[in-house]
Formats: sequence, C-alpha cells, structure tokens
Amino acid sequence: MVHNKFVNNQLEKEGLKFIDNINEANENVIIRTHGVSKEIYNQAKSRGLNIYNLTCPKVIKIHNIVSKYSSEQYYIFLIGSKNHPEVLGTISYCGKNSYIIENDEDIETAIEKFSNSLLKRLLIIVQTTFDLENFNHITNLIKDKMNNVKDIKIEIKNTICTSTKLRQDETKKISKQVDLMIIIGGKNSLNTDKLYQISRRDCNNCIKIETYQDLEENNILKYNKIGIMAGSSTSNENINDVVKFINQIDQNRGKNESKTL
Repeated sequence: MVHNKFVNNQLEKEGLKFIDNINEANENVIIRTHGVSKEIYNQAKSRGLNIYNLTCPKVIKIHNIVSKYSSEQYYIFLIGSKNHPEVLGTISYCGKNSYIIENDEDIETAIEKFSNSLLKRLLIIVQTTFDLENFNHITNLIKDKMNNVKDIKIEIKNTICTSTKLRQDETKKISKQVDLMIIIGGKNSLNTDKLYQISRRDCNNCIKIETYQDLEENNILKYNKIGIMAGSSTSNENINDVVKFINQIDQNRGKNESKTL
C-alpha cells in the first residue's frame, strides 16, 4: 500500500493480502496510494472486480493532466524515478509521445525523441515526491538546451506534493542545527531517501532507519543534538518509538545534554 514495511505488516495482520498481479485478485481489490497503470484498471474492470481506489488525489490529478495534454498533441517529459510505482502508473497515461527523465544524463535523449516526434508543444511534469531542488535543476537544463529551438511551446507544471516540499524544507532547516540527523521511513521509499540526501548536504552525520530497533545506543551517545524527520508513509507510532528510545538513552546516561528537534 505504501513504502513502509511497518505499516504494510500491520495491514497484513488485519487480513490484507498484497499481490503483484491483478489476475491474483478475487472479488475486491484496493489500488495502492501510488496508483497503477491504466492497463491494470482496464483489466480489473473487465474482470468485474470491485475497485477501491486509494490512489493519492494528487497522483490522480497528474494522471488527468497528462491525459489532457497528450490528447492536445503535447510531448510529455515526466521527471521522476524510472522504477517508481507512481511514475510507472503515470507514464501509461502519457501516450507514446513521452519520456521519463530521472537525471541529467536522460535530457539529451529526451530532447532528441521530442524533436523526432515533430510535435511543437512540450509539457514538463514531475513525480509528487521528487526533490524540488533537483526538479528545478533539470527543468533549467532543459530550457537552456532548447533555448535556440524556435516555434516550440513549453509548459512546466510543478506537481510536487505540498507536504513533500514542506517536509524537505524542514529537513534542510533542521539538518543545519544538529549533530546527528535521523531519517525514518521504508527502505523502498523515494521520498524518505530524498530527505536523507537533503540532510546529508548540511549535516555530516546522517542515518536512515525503518524503526527504533535499527538504532545503536553507543552511536546515539556520541551526539548532543539530534534531529528527526520521517517520510510520508511513516506512522506516528513509529516516530514516537524513535523519540522514546532516544530520550531513554539520555536518561540512562544521567545527563540532559541531548536535545531532539
């Protein structure tokens, strides 16, 4: 459902079954928050399955945008992680005139494919959990490389989730103030990994964990001021357990030097 093992394990205990193939579904099927491809929706409908769509509304909004622009003869650059479920779902709504850009190395190929399409309009859109700074960097490179191309209309839509941006901004702020930065989230969570990368820019000591059990007491004792940030799929219970664990360490050593942000 989400990129957090702790949350998914809890759901499994409640009886939810996770599947990778729509053909394994019986009567009821829940669509994950990242969304799925158009083809999977069609297969589910053709089989008469009851669909409970829990796709994030912001992801659905992107699906609607790219569908509209594709029908209006726009080529689409989708900026995001090529193997991420959200991106794989979104690209299916973009039509054949589209290309995924994950990093700088993909830009030349994307521009070449756009040129070969003979289309004159380009939409640049982005995965909801992509790093804002990296998005701006890539879009600026694209504009610079296409600066001399005439009669081309370029539209850029920043569809990064507001909560993702706020979380990234807070991470950047806190990481400048602490000795150790702890990022909590699933190993496969892209937005969690982005927070970790952001924190490393301003804090020399950063660790990424899934639960408090991944922390080592001796390592925590080295630092006086600790910052904590969590990915979007991390439960409050998980976060509270980490804070409780750190506070307990501080109490055990009989000092009040540690501060948690």
